[in-house]
Amino acid sequence: MAHRPDLSFRFTHAITRTPADSVADGIRAVDTGNPSGEKFRAEHERYVSALQEAGLTVDVLPQLETYPDSCFVEDPAFCLPEGAIQLRPGTASREGEGAEIRAALESRFGKVVDLPGNGHVDGGDVLMLDDVILIGLSARTDREGADAFAGLLGEWGYKAEVCETPDGVLHFKTACSTLGDGVILATKVMADSGFFGDREIVVVPEGEDYAANVIRVNDVVMVPEGYPKTLAAIEAAGFTTVVLPTHEARKVDGGLSCLSLRFALN
Repeated sequence: MAHRPDLSFRFTHAITRTPADSVADGIRAVDTGNPSGEKFRAEHERYVSALQEAGLTVDVLPQLETYPDSCFVEDPAFCLPEGAIQLRPGTASREGEGAEIRAALESRFGKVVDLPGNGHVDGGDVLMLDDVILIGLSARTDREGADAFAGLLGEWGYKAEVCETPDGVLHFKTACSTLGDGVILATKVMADSGFFGDREIVVVPEGEDYAANVIRVNDVVMVPEGYPKTLAAIEAAGFTTVVLPTHEARKVDGGLSCLSLRFALN
């Protein structure tokens, strides 16, 4: 895969979904209390506004009470300029989300294909860089799914590498993000992993691991509220930031990247 400048952060469009009241039943690794659908929707509106202010056209899909985790649209699909790939989330309660988002993908892309085989991939385990796409194995993404996904990306002309996500990390992108321009934000365990080669790494300060999940959208980096040391580190590296609340999303293991599919259309 040739280096494609700005592939990982220069976008024109996004797809999001309004959080449902049933998000209180969403899956989580640790119970820290139920999120409020009303409060989550208020945070989500600010998130959508931030994407629009960054220059994106945002499709906001209606809430789906049948699927508590359906506002985390990043997991059932992956988008590239050439088309969209419908993934197969690794949690049984989320199996129907792909069918629910299919029409939104087809409305934006002329090419929408399914993940081959029977394996599982969550979009939260896929980190797109400008010269490689990293796929992390996790409790939600298995080897069969990751290999099938990597093979499909290869057919589309992209280089993909499958990585062993460190123990204790829910999704690969729970612990790392691209800041663009060849710079990675990562927790210490991910920074020490060797996944990122000789790229510059901004290490998340101790005690702020949740803030490793940020999103670079065009000229700004969106950072979760409440992590001042990480915010300062990102700004010290030369990036412009926008701070957004993710208090309700965090209660069900969600972060900024999970809440949208971001892509560039010609």
